[in-house]
Amino acid sequence: MSPQPERAETAACAPLALYIHWPFCKAKCPYCDFNSHVRDGIDQARWRKALLTELDGALDGFADRRLTSIFFGGGTPSLMDPETTGALIAAARAKVPPADDIEITLEANPTSVEAGKFAAYADAGVNRVSLGIQALDDQSLKFLGREHSAAEARGAIDLAHRHFPRRSFDLIYARAGQTPEAWAAELGQAIDLAADHLSLYQLTIEEGTRFHTLARLGQPLTAEEEVAAALYEATQERLDALGLPAYEVSNHARPGAESRHNLAYWRYWDYVGIGPGAHGRETRAGVKRATTRERLPERWLEAVDRQGHALKEAEDIDPDRRLQELLLMGLRLSEGVPESRLIAETGQGFDALDAERLTPLLDEGYLDRRDNVLRATPEGRLRLNTVLGYLLA
Repeated sequence: MSPQPERAETAACAPLALYIHWPFCKAKCPYCDFNSHVRDGIDQARWRKALLTELDGALDGFADRRLTSIFFGGGTPSLMDPETTGALIAAARAKVPPADDIEITLEANPTSVEAGKFAAYADAGVNRVSLGIQALDDQSLKFLGREHSAAEARGAIDLAHRHFPRRSFDLIYARAGQTPEAWAAELGQAIDLAADHLSLYQLTIEEGTRFHTLARLGQPLTAEEEVAAALYEATQERLDALGLPAYEVSNHARPGAESRHNLAYWRYWDYVGIGPGAHGRETRAGVKRATTRERLPERWLEAVDRQGHALKEAEDIDPDRRLQELLLMGLRLSEGVPESRLIAETGQGFDALDAERLTPLLDEGYLDRRDNVLRATPEGRLRLNTVLGYLLA
């Protein structure tokens, strides 16, 4: 089943999402290419002041919008003082009128020290937590470079159930040597622990990571392609049967429990990003812009101290690029991309796509176009990167 349909919005109350990046981690995981950094000490008061300063300027001009979600990502946002979290939530709500059902998510790691702050985050206004569990056995956690144990992971999940009305956690599968039987057992544990949302990512090797170096040296890290495909298909079948279908390639939820913030990305709605390395897509005066902030924490902090923001680039996005970005994001969703959304965003419909590339994908069953909606089929989603690369080349 697809996510709940988009509500019709007038221009005066169009949805707006806010992403806040906290760049610090206790340790760098070997598979991670996110903008995360390990530092001996963090001046929490200075960071709180800087984030509030950048947020204030970044949300100027959006008072006629509706703030539908706030997402604290990282890095490890559960290393942020709850006082900072609460101050940022209050400041955002004061700048942009919040939706009645605003979703406020905090990413967290399940170490006992961080999990112990859950009550304070809930008091600060967080109503959804996303836990970086990644695996449910100690051997796999060690392989993935995680600092928590499987017992701590289960404890954090239990604690999250007590403090947050909405919860999710991540697992990484298709690891080297992982058999279908082993993944089925781990997935069964995850289903027993989950509430209404699971994020299940196949292990990929990203440039600039320690795993990338190890892979180049010949160390096997990921499952063979055929095994990975079989694991993916078995995962979809099992979770579909349990009422947790994939509303996006790697994300499963009961109907109505989808991540509203991530839906904003995949539906190509506007979002403001603040903090080191944060990206945004903002429509101002009818022009959509791609924004980027300074990436290195120290440079970001110095820029905010000096000029009140760390905006590095703000580039107008022309209609052709918007069309490409909208399809790259929207075809990840099971609901697909309505032609009406494409026209509203770019002034172009499906006719703008290269028919010589689109037609074979439709004929081979990788894409489906019915009821003025373009969707990836189950076969297409299994090979989505290849499908998108061919369609949009």
